[in-house]
Amino acid sequence: MATKRLPRPRDPIQLGKLIVDIATGQIDDEEETGKDPIISEAGRRAGMKGGPARARSLAPGRRAEIAKKAANARWGKDRVARGTKEPV
Repeated sequence: MATKRLPRPRDPIQLGKLIVDIATGQIDDEEETGKDPIISEAGRRAGMKGGPARARSLAPGRRAEIAKKAANARWGKDRVARGTKEPV
C-alpha cells in the first residue's frame, strides 16, 4: 500500500517533539493511505487519455462553445464585479 507522511503540527514546540519522536523511533513517520499504487497509476493513465480522446470526438464549434463557457465562468464574474466589461 502507499504511504504518506504524518501531518506536521503548526506549533513549533509540538513540531520539535514530533521530530525528536521520529528520530528516536518512538513513532513512525509514515501512515498507510489505503490506496493501491498500481490501481492509482492505472486511473491516472486513463485520465490522461480521456481528455484528448474527448477533444477529438467533439466538433470544433462545440469545443469552442465549451471553452467560451469555461472562460466566462472563470473570468466573467471578476469583470462584472470590477465594472469593466459585461460577461460574454
